[in-house]
Amino acid sequence: MPPLREVIARHGLSARRGLGQHFLLDSNLTARIARAAGDLSRGTTIEIGPGPGGLTRALLETGAARVIAVEKDRRCLGALAELAAASGRLEVMEADALEIETAQLGEAPRRIVANLPYNISTPLLLRWLRDLFEAPETYHSLTLMFQKEVAQRLSAAPRERAYGRLAVITQWLCEVEPLFDIRPQAFTPPPKVTSTLVALRPRAEPLHAVSWAALERVTAAAFGQRRKMLRQSLKSLGGDPAALLAAAAVAETCRAEELSPSAFCALAQALAERESGESPART
Repeated sequence: MPPLREVIARHGLSARRGLGQHFLLDSNLTARIARAAGDLSRGTTIEIGPGPGGLTRALLETGAARVIAVEKDRRCLGALAELAAASGRLEVMEADALEIETAQLGEAPRRIVANLPYNISTPLLLRWLRDLFEAPETYHSLTLMFQKEVAQRLSAAPRERAYGRLAVITQWLCEVEPLFDIRPQAFTPPPKVTSTLVALRPRAEPLHAVSWAALERVTAAAFGQRRKMLRQSLKSLGGDPAALLAAAAVAETCRAEELSPSAFCALAQALAERESGESPART
């Protein structure tokens, strides 16, 4: 494969802030990320936003059986096409990752490994979590780079400042492990923030069998007024908050930041049962 910087120069590539691009060209770091994703020798490795292909190269060199690289920026396609021709194991897809069904790409086991564009990292994660809710076997693993602040929100525990809706929903479906930080100077151009690589390992089944919709509603109400006691913040759900909290065995004086993901699941179950009169379906 031709040297990466040579390919970038030949194609006149530069990162565009409007697309949330920050190219990671350090081969030692990209190799470390690829190794963190585990065994890539079976199934499909999906990369989102490969840019000129720095991490893509590392995935191939680490032994990925097949890589599908989804790139929105047409300027990068020529550089990626060279890589595809040289490796024979890379498929390049010109697409917006927010508009495709990632769960249908390639063969299982599927894993996603990506230096995510900062401006769409959370919406993408929520789409993939929804895929896991509908079918836990959809992805074998997600090895993703976020802004450090977002990574902290994923792994936060109750009573920590970063704990919120994103932590509850992510931990409901996955085990979350922050792996290591990457300083801004490692990127071109350097972002204003530190980045963190996070491993998300899907649970064989969610912590509790509750509906996505009910959990979203409960967490939105609770964290929408996170400083207030739940007997007040849950009024937006309608009905009697005290009865709902009692059904979930949660004290009325608790605040959102004090509840574990399991406690939120109990509240979601109680809400769904109150509204339907029976155990909810997975919706």
